[in-house]
Amino acid sequence: MKTSKIIYLGNLRTEAVHLKSGEKIITDAPPDNNGKGEAFSPTDLLATSLGCCMLTVMGIVAERHKINIDGTSVEITKIMESNPRRVGEIIVELTFPKNDYSESDKELMKRTALACPVAKSLSAELKQTVVFNF
Repeated sequence: MKTSKIIYLGNLRTEAVHLKSGEKIITDAPPDNNGKGEAFSPTDLLATSLGCCMLTVMGIVAERHKINIDGTSVEITKIMESNPRRVGEIIVELTFPKNDYSESDKELMKRTALACPVAKSLSAELKQTVVFNF
């Protein structure tokens, strides 16, 4: 089954439609690459996907182990490189709302996040810096 359909709207903008749900995402080229920067750029989505994936798999494991991570947030910093233009580093900063996690729960969440499918799909050349704030 196909996942999405993407249409070029002109002016360096695309619209991606998730075929199963009908949800839409607009992308725009960033100002440093001739765009307006009025929406996520494709490389913003790449970097953001890493954080979303980490939260999702941690949520799955947390539910299984009855660990409450509701309200956990992620901030993403994307660092671009040139020659060739690419994402060189993604900094992921996870902040957990509670501070009473056991050491084994913390370790489980760290292992789970670092093993998410997006993290494992990215090139080894792309530096992933992950900070856990418990």
